[in-house]
Parts: sequence; structure tokens; C-alpha cells
Amino acid sequence: MTMPLTLPLMPSAKLSEVLTRLEAEKDRRERTNRLAHYRPYPKQLEFYATGTTSRERLLMAANQVGKSYCGAFEVAYHLTGRYPDWWPGKRFNRPVNWWAASDTSETTRDTVQRNLVGPPQIQSEWGTAAIPADCILDHSRRMGVADALDTITVKHVSGGYSTLGFKSYDQGRQKWQGTVKDGIWMDEEPPLDIYTEALTRTNTVPDATIMLTFTPLLGMSEVVHMFLDSE
Repeated sequence: MTMPLTLPLMPSAKLSEVLTRLEAEKDRRERTNRLAHYRPYPKQLEFYATGTTSRERLLMAANQVGKSYCGAFEVAYHLTGRYPDWWPGKRFNRPVNWWAASDTSETTRDTVQRNLVGPPQIQSEWGTAAIPADCILDHSRRMGVADALDTITVKHVSGGYSTLGFKSYDQGRQKWQGTVKDGIWMDEEPPLDIYTEALTRTNTVPDATIMLTFTPLLGMSEVVHMFLDSE
């Protein structure tokens, strides 16, 4: 005959303490691994899916509708290799070398870096954005720009590591020369010469990709015109 298992009753104060600690731990795990809980909107999902057929992609939309958020999470999936079951887009089966950029060093820090890593000024909060905290292995800082990162090293599911460099258009075309990249994310519209140089950095990698996310504040610019003509 099986005897019923009985557990001692826990005092209400102790139970409340345990529940509070469990809730805090649940919140910490969610905050430091947003990648596991991210779910895109239909338009974002459509943008991801085009990565399987298009080497160059543009998500052009109004301000504050999730463009940068969308781009940051795709970069995080590629850097970590932690693709979810629902992922419809391009996949790399190896560690990758990426750049992420915006128009100025300050904008790169305040938008791109913030969406990928976390609040630039609060290092203890790094890992609370698209890239999980346990994947950020190392970092280097950019000289001359407070709280800006130059590169980060990211743990990949294969056991290797990916690298991500932060760039800005105001560095000039020469700073975009010389190195080969698996992918580049450009948040805010780039000048045509910078975009052309970014393309050159991916030309020799067969499965490389380049994506842009911006609001067309410059009107029918050369870059916008190029994408619309291709359609």
C-alpha cells in the first residue's frame, strides 16, 4: 500500500518570501534573455522571411514602429545561432562577423548599441536587450565617444564565437574599407558611397547579407531610389 506524501506547512511569511524570490528570478531570466521571448509583428516577420531570397533588404517605415527593434533581433539571432522554431529567415550555421551602424557615433550608441546590448551608460544592464547576457563574452570601447562600444564578442551555439563591430557613417568611407563581413545592419539611411562600400565588404562571402532599417527623411534619395527601382 502506498502511503501518501505529506509536506510540512510553510509559514505564510516564509511562503511569501519564497514566492517573491521566485518572481524576481523569473523576471531576471526574462530580462537577460529577451531573445527567447521575442515575437515579431507580421511586417517584421515578412522582412525576416525575405532574407532567404534577397541579399539586400530594406525595411522602410514611419518612426517608432519597431524598425530598429526588428533589425537588432535579427542580428542577435545570427550572432548567437539561437534561431527559434518560428524563424522564417536566413540562417548561418557558424559563428559570424557583423557590423551594425547608424549615421553618427552617438546615434549608433543610443539606438543600435542600446537595442543590441542594453543601456550604454549602465554596464550592469548589458544583456537586457536583443543579445542575451550569457552570450556577451567580451567588449572593447570606442575612443572619444562616452559609453560607446567598438566591438563585442558573442558566444555562438556551435561553441565558437561571433564578433560585432559598431560603425557610423560620419567616420567616412575609408573606415569602411578592408575587412570582409558576413552581414551588415544599417539603421538610418546611409549615403550612397557608404552603402556601396558596405556592399563591397560582403561581396566575397557567398551567404552574406546586408539590411537597412530607416524612415526616408531624405525623400527620394539615391539609396531609396535604388531599392524602389529594383522592385
